[in-house]
Amino acid sequence: MKKYTLWNNVIGWIIFGIAAFVYLSTIEPTTSFWDCGEYIATSYKLQVGHPPGAPTFQLLARFFTLFTNDVTKVAMCVNCMSALMSAFTILFLFWTITYFASKILIKNEESYSLYNIIAILGAGVVGALAFAFTDSFWFNAVEGEVYATSSFFTAITFGQLLSGKEMLMIHILLNG
Repeated sequence: MKKYTLWNNVIGWIIFGIAAFVYLSTIEPTTSFWDCGEYIATSYKLQVGHPPGAPTFQLLARFFTLFTNDVTKVAMCVNCMSALMSAFTILFLFWTITYFASKILIKNEESYSLYNIIAILGAGVVGALAFAFTDSFWFNAVEGEVYATSSFFTAITFGQLLSGKEMLMIHILLNG
């Protein structure tokens, strides 16, 4: 059980690292030609964007714009935020897949065989990386749009539902 939890955590963070590296390597260097420019500009100055305005996104993006003094790098900072939010979404997806796979394959303490652990972790790796490299998710991960942040908060909410009172990440990290 403890080895499974350790491997689940280690492989989850490796998956996060892969996704973060790929997304940060392929971010838009500036802004795209649609709502991204508006969201980046309104986040930088904390103004009101078009409805519904996405205030949580704008507050988080404003925080990321504080990492540069160069106005020409503001868009890249917001795009980095989207890349990291998407990488965390992939991490939570991995842990969600392994959670469900373990509920299916592991019936009791004796069920933690090497084959079951490999099957569970393999399902998580394949599922998370397959989603990480889908066209629409990757496209939204590399630009300053609200979809990456929305996916991140959806993943956290779903993880919280799975683990009851605690978020899935906190549950796994504390029990590891």
